[in-house]
Amino acid sequence: MDIMEPAYGTAYLLTVAAVAVAVLLVLIMKVRLHPFLALVLVSMVTAVAAGIPLADVPDTLLAGFGGTLGSVALLVALGVMLGRLLEKTGGAQVLADTLISRFGEKRAPFALGVAALIFGFPIFFDAGLVIFLPIIFSVARQFGGSVLLYALPTAGAFAAMHAIVPPHPGPVAAADLMGGDIGLTLIVGVPVAVVAWFVGAYLVGTRLGRRFVTSPAAMFGDSADDDERIAADPPKFVAVLGLLLFPLILICLNTGISTLQTAGTVPDDAAWADALVLIGQTPVALLLTVLLALVVLAPGRFSVQRATDLMDDALGPVCAIILITGAGGMFGGVLRASGIGTSLTESLSGLGFSLILQAFLIATALRVAQGSATVALTTTAGLVSAQVAAQELDNFHIALLVFAIAAGSTVLSHVNDSGFWLVGRFFGMDVKTTLKTWTVLETTLGLAVFLLAALLWVVF
Repeated sequence: MDIMEPAYGTAYLLTVAAVAVAVLLVLIMKVRLHPFLALVLVSMVTAVAAGIPLADVPDTLLAGFGGTLGSVALLVALGVMLGRLLEKTGGAQVLADTLISRFGEKRAPFALGVAALIFGFPIFFDAGLVIFLPIIFSVARQFGGSVLLYALPTAGAFAAMHAIVPPHPGPVAAADLMGGDIGLTLIVGVPVAVVAWFVGAYLVGTRLGRRFVTSPAAMFGDSADDDERIAADPPKFVAVLGLLLFPLILICLNTGISTLQTAGTVPDDAAWADALVLIGQTPVALLLTVLLALVVLAPGRFSVQRATDLMDDALGPVCAIILITGAGGMFGGVLRASGIGTSLTESLSGLGFSLILQAFLIATALRVAQGSATVALTTTAGLVSAQVAAQELDNFHIALLVFAIAAGSTVLSHVNDSGFWLVGRFFGMDVKTTLKTWTVLETTLGLAVFLLAALLWVVF
């Protein structure tokens, strides 16, 4: 999707963006219009008001919608299929019981968060979250209370790894654009992500989780259908863990081979390498995992036809989630295509702040204006790269800049962010509750990352 030159001045475009967000919130929270309809309507009106040519409005809307669906729909659909099979066979409960027995009931949110940090190393935020959904729900049913007590620390862990740590695309692209070392960014990024998660996501998430009680989407069943599980003999813990590790291993292979090809260690035209890269693509890895789950879980428990019925039942509740998430991507796409983010960035880049603070503020402004964390991260890195070169920063300080930019691209997730709708709908939150929980958590997580990066910047 091409970004046009801003048709109007910065003040006008920022006013359009602010009014669009305000109208969207009123339509959803006060008028009670369905979020999908509200997002599509506001996206169309915003496109016209921002000066996108009328003939280009439909293509702009479809580009944002289709681009988001292309990355989300397959992952969500395959993830809930796997989750349904694990739930109905008792596999999710087995994994939950094992985690709880190791950490204890009081540390269940911490256990889930630590597991998510590990799984979040190579897996994207949305893919990791849908894989963990049945585990989160099983733990929540077992101990009662709000599912957010367990969901928020887990989602925060995936968000922290996705934003800060290579091989995720945002930090990799940012480090590359600024001439940094990706390996050093990884080495420093892991402890920064862990500390920031504990302070900004775990402590905050558990407090918010105790305060807000929600009823999540019933995509994996609820406590009333515990006695309807397919078999009295649930799968072994090793089998369940293996199913969850399988996509992790495939994605790690993808990442490793791609890195070796980039370094020239493995030839670009090696067929075996291309095959490993293919099966390590996240949608392909999840597809193979669902097929493996059928092979591992079906014998003695259910037929392929029964599995089809189970997975079909799981897909129904997530259709609305997928459409709303796509519409959120549409709204963010309109804001990007209209040049609002570009106009805002140009007005901020000339400020006389220190480079690390300037990078954080530009990324934050882009994040708020157009929603996409990846776009905010990569755009900001490109904008400050000239200053990085002029100051001849070493690789360590470039890594700190990557974290500061990632922090800005994390804070203030709201209605133009597709992830906002994904989290809110998965965990049964209305828009107001999502703003009070997920937006707050993303902001405290981002601020924790920035403060750590700024502290290291000053000390070293």
